[in-house]
This record gives sequence, C-alpha cells and structure tokens, in this order.
Amino acid sequence: MTTSHSDDKAQPFARRRFLGYVLAAPTLVTAARLVPPSEARADIPSPEITELIDLNDVMTAAALPTSGLITVEVNPDGTVSFALPRTEVGQGITTSTAMLIAEELGIPLRRVHITLADARPELLFNQLTGGSNTTFSTYTPIRVAAAVARDRLLRAAAREWGVPVTELTLEAGVVGGPGNRSAGIGELSEKAAGVRAEQVSVRLKPRDMFTVIGKPHGRVDALDAVTGRKRFTMDLNVPEALPTMVCRPPTINGRVGSVANLPEVRAMSGVTDVVVIPTGVAVRATTFGRCIDAVRALRVSWRPGSAEGKSDASVLRELRAAELPLGPPPPLTPSVEERFTFHFRSNSALEPNCAIADVRSGRAEVWSSLKAPIVAKEAIAARLGLPLGAVTVHVTEGGGSFGRKLFFDAALEAVEVSERIRKPVKLMWHRADDSRQGRTHPMATSRVRISYLGDTVLAYRQRHTGVATDLGHGLGEIFTALAARLPVGDIGFSETFFQLSQSMPYDFGVNSRLLSETDRGFNTGSMRNVYSPDVTCARELLVDRLAEDMGRDPHRFRHDFLRDDRFRAVLDKAAEVGDWGRSMPAGTAQGIAFHSEYHSACAVLVEIDCRPETVGRPVRDGVAGPRVTRAVVAVDVGLAVNPRGLEAQMMGCLMDGIALTLTSSLHLEDGHFLEASWDNYFYTRQWNTPPELKVVVLPDSTGRPGGAGELGVAASMAAVACAYGRATGTMPTVFPVNHGTLSFEPKPTVPPVPASPVDGLDHVR
Repeated sequence: MTTSHSDDKAQPFARRRFLGYVLAAPTLVTAARLVPPSEARADIPSPEITELIDLNDVMTAAALPTSGLITVEVNPDGTVSFALPRTEVGQGITTSTAMLIAEELGIPLRRVHITLADARPELLFNQLTGGSNTTFSTYTPIRVAAAVARDRLLRAAAREWGVPVTELTLEAGVVGGPGNRSAGIGELSEKAAGVRAEQVSVRLKPRDMFTVIGKPHGRVDALDAVTGRKRFTMDLNVPEALPTMVCRPPTINGRVGSVANLPEVRAMSGVTDVVVIPTGVAVRATTFGRCIDAVRALRVSWRPGSAEGKSDASVLRELRAAELPLGPPPPLTPSVEERFTFHFRSNSALEPNCAIADVRSGRAEVWSSLKAPIVAKEAIAARLGLPLGAVTVHVTEGGGSFGRKLFFDAALEAVEVSERIRKPVKLMWHRADDSRQGRTHPMATSRVRISYLGDTVLAYRQRHTGVATDLGHGLGEIFTALAARLPVGDIGFSETFFQLSQSMPYDFGVNSRLLSETDRGFNTGSMRNVYSPDVTCARELLVDRLAEDMGRDPHRFRHDFLRDDRFRAVLDKAAEVGDWGRSMPAGTAQGIAFHSEYHSACAVLVEIDCRPETVGRPVRDGVAGPRVTRAVVAVDVGLAVNPRGLEAQMMGCLMDGIALTLTSSLHLEDGHFLEASWDNYFYTRQWNTPPELKVVVLPDSTGRPGGAGELGVAASMAAVACAYGRATGTMPTVFPVNHGTLSFEPKPTVPPVPASPVDGLDHVR
C-alpha cells in the first residue's frame, strides 16, 4: 500500500500490494482477498485493553475472512453496482461506500449504484451494522475490489489496442490510450470479465492522488429523500400485504390471557383477520386507521409481564444492591467520589418499527430494515421450522436506528401473523408500542472515585451498574467465535463489550472499570454509543470536580493529563474555536469534555443558559429547561472519507448528548412506561437546539478511517453536564436533570394506543 502510518494497529495491512479475485461472470465482477494479521502487538506498555484491541477491531477481524464474498460489478451501461452488506439507516454509508468505489475505479460518483444486500448467511459476521464499524471494516476490502476492476479494465483495453498498460489512463469512466483512443468501462466490461475465478495482485491509489475520498460530498440519496422518492419498508408494494397492528399489554412483556370479543372485532368494517400471537393480538385490515380502531376495540385479559409492579425507585434499589464495591481508597490520600444515576431512555427510531412478511407453504419472505439480517433470518427459519434456504430476508433502508434495528421484533411478529393467517402482512408498531414495549437504554448507576496526592492522580475506579443490556443480536456470537484471541479473560458478553468499548484517555495512575448488570425483565438494547455516554459523563463530571479541588482550570487540567498528542490537539481545538474561558453572565457557563474510542477522538465545548427566564420558558405539555446556546465539536477520526457526512454525524451526536443530559427519559411506574409517543418523550427540540454550532474536522492524522457514527455522543452529554454544573454551582448527579418533572398527562395503557388526533389545527401558531 502506498500510504504509511506509524501505528501498525490502526493500519494492519502494511503490504504495498493487495490480493483480489476476478470472478467467473459474463461481465466484470471483482472481490478482495484479505487475511487478518497474525502477529500480536507487543510494543504497548499500557495495560489498557482497548490499546491492544477494541470492539471495532474485533468486529473488523470477524468480518475479514468473508471479505472476498463481497463483489463490485461493472455493468455494460458503464455503471458500477455494489450490494452493501450493511444497513443504511440515515448515517450516510451508501454515500461513503460509493466514494470508495468511485475513487479506485476512476468514475463519477453518480455512476456508482449502491443497494443493500439481502441476508447472506455465508458472510458469517460480515453483515452486522453497528459499533461505528462500517467504514472502518469495509474501507480496504471495497477499495481492493474496485482496484482489481480498474486493473482488469485497463488490461482489457491494452489487449484490445495492442499497447502497454502503462500508456493507458482511466478517468471519468473512460479508458484513454495513444492516438486518442477511448472506450467506456461499460464497453470493456465483458472483455475484462473472467472465464474462471483467478487471483490477482493490485496496488491501491495513494492518498496524495485522492480526488474523491476526503473531499466533502452531498449524500447520493439526498434528492430522493427530499422529494419523497426514497423508499422505506412501508413504501413497498408487496401484493396482498395489508396493514397490520398489534394490541399490546398494559405492562412490559405481558401475555394474552383471553380475548372477550374476537368475533365482534373480526366483524368490524375493513378488518380481515384477528389472531393471537405471543406478544399480543394482531389485527389485519384494509387501512392502518381501521387497525387502530380494531386494536382499541379489543377487550383482552392480560397475564402479568416481566416488570410487573416495578418503578424507577424499585429499579434504583436493585441497582444499588448489585453495585460492585469500589474498595477502600488509598491511605492518607485525598479523593473525589460520587454516584450518578441515569434513568431509562427510549431507543425508538423516527421511523416506526415495521416489517412486511409473506409466509406460504414451505417458504417465507420478509422485508425490513435490519442491522443484523443474518441473525434475523436464522431466528425466522427456526421459528417457522424451515430450512435456512427457504427464508428470504430483504434489507430495506431505515429511517433512523442507532441500535434499535439491531433487533428484529417487528419482522418476527410479521412472520408469526402471516404464518397463522396464511396471508401477507404489512406490520407497523404504533409509536406508543415502541415507547412502552420497545427497546430502551438501560437504567444505570455509576460510582466513580479518583484518588490524588499533590499534582499526581494515583488511581481511578469506576463501577458501572445497569439493568442488563440485551446483546442477542449478533455481537455475542462474534465474541464467542473470537474468544481465544481476546485479551479479556473468561467474562460474559456484556462485560466483554464493556471492556472493549471503554478506555481511559487520561494518565490517572492505576485505573479500573467494571460492569455489573441485573434484572433481565426489560426490553433493552444497544442504543447509540451503548455504555459510553453514561460512563464518560460520570468520569468527566468528576474530572471537573478534581480540577476544582486541585485549583486547576478544567481545560488545562484535561490537556495536561491526556495521554496522547492527538487527544490534546482535539481538546485544544475545541477550546480555541469555542473561546474557552471567556466571561459569561451569571447563570450561564461553558463546559468542556473529551471522549476517545475506536481510533478516533472528540472534544466538545458548550455554553448553557440556566437562568430562570430561560429554564421557565412556557412549552405546551413539555419542560423547556436550560438551553445550550453554543457548541463546538472538534473531531479527529483519522481519514474522514466524507467530511460533510462526518459533520452531520457530529451534529446528531450533539443533539443526542443534549437530550440525554437535559430532557430525554422514560418514567417507569407500576410495570409500564408513562411515555407513549414522541410528543411526550422529550428528545432535543428546537427550543433546546443551540443557535450557534460549529463542527471542526481535524486533518487526517492516521491515514485510515476511525469509528465515527457514535463518537460525539459521550463527549456531548458530558460537556453539557459539566456546563450545567458550572452554571448552577451544583454538579448534577441524576440524568436527565429534568427527569423529576412530569410535564404531561400520561395516556392510558388500555386501550394500548390512543385515538388518532383530530385537533391538529388547534395547536397551529
């Protein structure tokens, strides 16, 4: 490879040439052949696990053996097709993937057509979207496959014209040669095709010749998105697939006991089928409006659920009982210590949870936005008692996810309904369903102690305790498959995930972080950044307190204790652009925080207004609370394939962080959550969005992409919390800070979904 980098771990492929395949096909089809490096790192003196291997490295290593099964195809019309074995849910990976192919093949970006691959079990662990891993793990394999195609096209033209390959060029999809000869790649596709599979060797384009990678590009799907032509699951027209919804229990994971009026509901106008399934009573009708009417009409006796009678207070008691001890502090040394509480948060996506299923005799076909489609296919086949080959799972683009679509509960329900009624169904969850029965970010506590003596930090200990995180979406299988190669010992899936995703960026002496989990009665998930927002927020708040106790400026304190030059550069850039330390009115303040993960680093500086006139702004059925008025996000992800897409990701991360600190939580009462839709689940709204926001992407520092999809959430949450503490004079310890204020009238749990609103015009201003 023609690029170089001093960090062998961040760039495991140090060879200058790569191996790939030309596959036997009518037109040119190519793939990469990559093998993981066999030598282990032996040059790192730090005990930090994530400096040896982190979650992103594990996912990449698991995906690598099947990279040769992912192919780039050059079509006769001069376009290039690639079926991406990941899921586009709005994060922009179809654009960044197209950029990789366009760069290596020398073609315009608009001629690269990216689709989402159906579930392909032969890919093993190479079809799981998560952990900020897509670009990190596919960067080299996709480029190699495209480079093989480029090389074959040039060689085909050289044979055709009888000239050396060195005299040819490939630009804008056209091969040029001596005597003004030219041929489009479509014309050469059949000539370059392989009659048999063969292994070839190629060089990748050096970084100093990049014209696409590293340059800001708009999304390839932007026009379709803004004109309504982008197709999601519910937009698909599958013959005879009628709207379907489920009447769900009033408490979490309750079960149907009996239904008093099945014949009456089946006879309702537009209703075609009513059937009991494990999660409730499913209704299929001619419209979703008819489904809602039928769901509200059902009279169901419910059996208790898995969280019956539980509340925020009772779960908090469970968590405290499950906390691991911090141990005694070092003798004769001062320390700072605190316990933080993080309430349940909803993992609902903007797109309602949905799927289409058609189950007939001996086969099943499913359409849904799935981030773990292989696991979904296997589960569906097992549930139906069908061989794997009899189940087809089509992956559709999704309208948001950040962990939610790792789970395929809608697809399983659609399959169960379709199997029972022997008809296709288009199943959609109501927003109340996803708030009350869907996936949540677990409630947690985090105890932190930092011991110091003079200007030296001696030890850092953190004990994070949470309601159990469900990792039954594919990552557990990866950990099992690679267990012998992971330096984490004999620990469980959640603890493995925790240790591989958490790091200590500061030189804080002897440090340890341990996870304890309890209570599997909740439907939890790997919400964006998983453990990191809570863990980092607790750490950074205590770093602020430690700096205060030691008489140090919070920014300068962090700068002096950070362990890496890249980290310091990111922190200093945020402080510089954000004008750290400027004079602020009483009741307002700045906050700064840092987070690193997956070979990337992020620092966030925010300014917050906690003055009474701001906190008390009137908001209908909502809590205004403090407002973040200004934010700077500085980020170093190594090589940013698409800086514009990275900026968008960081903006979203900031909005997540503001919500987690100030407003977003679920209230658990008597075995159910009170929130029942986005109107009373307070994600960051316009009234809490900073009027001034700047994202600074630092220059390439490593030569390879790092993880970016989740990177900014933890630092954003922590920066807002630190700013709040400085503005109010009281360090927050319960999150979100507005959790104690219930600002809305909870909707009833029976019937489980509210009537469709008819008063919209009453609220137009």
